[in-house]
Amino acid sequence: MELFRKKSMDYMMQQANGKKGLQKALGAFDLTMLGIGAVIGTGIFVLTGVVAANSAGPAIILSFIFSGLACAFAALCYSEFASMIPASGSAYTYSYTTFGELIAWILGWDLILEYGLACSVVASGWSAYFQELLRGFDLQLPALFSGAYNPAKGSYVDLMAVAIVFLLSAVLLTGVKESSRINDIMVIIKIAVVLLFIVVGVFYVRPSNWSPFMPFGFNGVVQGAATAFLAYIGFDAVSSASEEVRNPQRDMPIGILSSLAVCMVLYIAVSAVLTGMIPYTKLNVGDPVAFALRFVHQNWAAGFVSLGAILGITTVLFVMMYGQTRLFFAISRDGLLPKGISKLTDKAKTPTRSIILTWLMATVFSAVIPLNQLAELTNIGTLFAFIVVSLGVIVLRHTRPDIKRNFRVPFVPVIPALAVLTCGYLMINLSKITWIGFLIWFAIGMVIYFSYGYRHSVLGNIEKQISEPSQIRSGN
Repeated sequence: MELFRKKSMDYMMQQANGKKGLQKALGAFDLTMLGIGAVIGTGIFVLTGVVAANSAGPAIILSFIFSGLACAFAALCYSEFASMIPASGSAYTYSYTTFGELIAWILGWDLILEYGLACSVVASGWSAYFQELLRGFDLQLPALFSGAYNPAKGSYVDLMAVAIVFLLSAVLLTGVKESSRINDIMVIIKIAVVLLFIVVGVFYVRPSNWSPFMPFGFNGVVQGAATAFLAYIGFDAVSSASEEVRNPQRDMPIGILSSLAVCMVLYIAVSAVLTGMIPYTKLNVGDPVAFALRFVHQNWAAGFVSLGAILGITTVLFVMMYGQTRLFFAISRDGLLPKGISKLTDKAKTPTRSIILTWLMATVFSAVIPLNQLAELTNIGTLFAFIVVSLGVIVLRHTRPDIKRNFRVPFVPVIPALAVLTCGYLMINLSKITWIGFLIWFAIGMVIYFSYGYRHSVLGNIEKQISEPSQIRSGN
């Protein structure tokens, strides 16, 4: 039973509000900008074209609706937990009080995979876009520094990926208040760029380009939804900010649900305009949104879209790195990773060592390891987290009905069950190699937990020192 020892709500609040807690500096607007910053990026500027050309055709609209609904069900579950447990760590923390330490570790280890790969993949994508921009000015990096390790192509280090990871790590070190302001500005600019594409592109829509609407059949729509799901994972990072929110009980549900709603509308609108402007068969390019504008000879707008894409990918990387730093902080504070990682600065309450660890991890992965073939691992990690959080809502409604819930998921257990079913359906549509990679990562995590985390658990050590574990463990 020690493997499933649980944190009580009171114990979590003591952690969040004590000396080892993070600074309270964010509001609902900041959370919404964090969510949009994480969601509107690679998905809208790259995945729209890839999914339309290879999986769904014009029915990409349905793919984004389906994956968006799956996220909406899960987002409602996250909102209940985030308003109830305003502590850092997102799904890892929620599962600690619901299912116990071992499940929490599995989920935390799973989220490290999600954020770590997401940071690396997005940094590599940012580098590719930036180098394309440089070529527009007749500038080019030496092949040696142009990409991840690939001697056949003469590339050994992705210098631009290293540079952007370093720059954003420096921004994170300034503190959550200052770095969120920078994120707000970039997000507002990229929303304006997306709206520019929609306004300009709608005049070039030809309804004939939407026929056939579903060229790959319904299976193509589902496959497209499983791929497009990567575009929506940002609200998980929003929930990781709950400990730094001034009024989390009110602001967390607003930030999570409003950011998802805005992003879903923008994805559907861009998909409809994009596939209406140009035949879907031509959209398998690295910059489909800018390509569509060049296709209709609106080069001036294409230039703005390319700039927006770079800003968009920058904010995605920023929020993914932010989520990773807070996850490392939460797991370390609980003793499942070395305690030194969660050390905070005295004034700004910034987890500098968590930021440095995230910087090192993202730098190594994005600089030298080609990760494109592993991008689906980000999806499977997120889907697994969504399923566990959704199940957690049902479990806590039965085991702890007395807890005050400032936001309640409607129609429980129907909505959480729909989240589990839709996310599970998307999981089984991922490739075999993705599942193998996921299970290997799971096995590595088990070795780390039983060789280190179990013995150094703060909760475990407290239970050894006191005579009545009921002071710590929930439900007793």
